[in-house]
Formats: sequence, C-alpha cells, structure tokens
Amino acid sequence: MCGRFVQKTPLGDIRVLFETAGPVPNLAPRYNAAPTDNLAVVRFNLQTRSRALDLLRWGLVPLWAKDPSVGPKAINARSETIATNHIFREAFVRRRCLVPADGFYEWQKRDGKTQPYAIVPAEGGVFAFAGLWERWKNPQDGSILRSFTIVTGTPNATCAPIHDRMPVILPPSAWPLWLGEVEADRRELLALLRPYPDDLMRTFPVGVRVGNVKNDDPGLLEPVAEAASAG
Repeated sequence: MCGRFVQKTPLGDIRVLFETAGPVPNLAPRYNAAPTDNLAVVRFNLQTRSRALDLLRWGLVPLWAKDPSVGPKAINARSETIATNHIFREAFVRRRCLVPADGFYEWQKRDGKTQPYAIVPAEGGVFAFAGLWERWKNPQDGSILRSFTIVTGTPNATCAPIHDRMPVILPPSAWPLWLGEVEADRRELLALLRPYPDDLMRTFPVGVRVGNVKNDDPGLLEPVAEAASAG
C-alpha cells in the first residue's frame, strides 16, 4: 500500500523533467500528501499530442460511481488485478498517468511496535509512480471531478523488510508507453509493472509525526534513530 508520499520538487522543475506543456499548477510543496488531496499528475493529451501537468484528487472515482465516497477506498490499484478489477480496468486501458514523487512513507510492524520509514531515490531526484486517472461527472450538479490512483506491486529487496507492497515506479524509458504516447497492448503494459531496482532507492526511519496528516513540513523527512521513534 502507498498511503502517503512526498511531492516537494517545484512544479516548474517537474514540468521540465517530464516535458509537459501548458501552465504550471499552483501547489505548495507537500511533505505528507494524503488521500483526497489535490496533487500534481502527468497525463498525455491525445488531441494535442502533448503531456500536461494537472492537479487531480487522490482516490480514484470511477465513471459509474453514484458519489465520490469510493475515492478514499481506491487510492491504490493492485498491479496483479489492474486489468480486471471493475474499478480500474477502464482507466487502465484508456487513462494512465504518472505521479511525480520525491519519496513515500511506509510503516513497519515489528515486536508490537510500528516504525515509519521514508523511501527516497538513492541519488536524489524524483520517482514516477505508475497511476491511473478518471473523470467523474456529478449527476446532481454536473460538476467534474478528476481523480487518480497509484499502482502498487510486490516490493523489491530494499522495501520488502518494511512492507509487502510498494508503488510501481517507472523509468523514463517506460513513460511514453505507459502514458499512451505509443500504442501498446495489455501484455506490454503489464510487463512494465515490476519492482523498481533495489540500488536506485534508499530507506531510513523517520519520526511518528508523519502519522498525522496535519503535519506537512520538511522535518518529516529528517532521519531518526529507530529506538527513539518506534512505539
């Protein structure tokens, strides 16, 4: 599961890195992004044949939903069932996206205690989570809600000691295929959903303040001694 992540790199820099067109959204750095937050997502526009950086709400609301309440229950899509799950299968075929992230958090359960960890790129930079997005129309007032989910899969050797799931992270070479800039069949897309290389990420324990969504500051990423923060 991925329930919290970091999106602190200025969106102007994200625009350059992901080669998006159009205006840069106005969003403050996020050190504790949580479900239902509006966050930056990279999508490909078939009409303009260009990438766009937009703010979407975290927690996918499918087209057929009666109301947005399903969103918080769909913050993650399992890679193993992404092509068949009725919530995600339509978006998997037609509406894939990338979610820029400076890192993410997971909680390790050990000896009756819970220790939060930050997982970040080994050499700095930004991860690109595989994501899906959807456009939902409110049947009552006609308003449009655009939302997204993060694809998760089996962990690599770096993350496995902490949690049994991790976000699917895509290298730049896979971005055109995943975004739909080039044609790909189901088999090719599913083949992208594999564990990220172990040596390209690092982990370290962080303080328990990250467990409260009201805390959203750079101090959340400061390493701590496990014994001092566990419990």
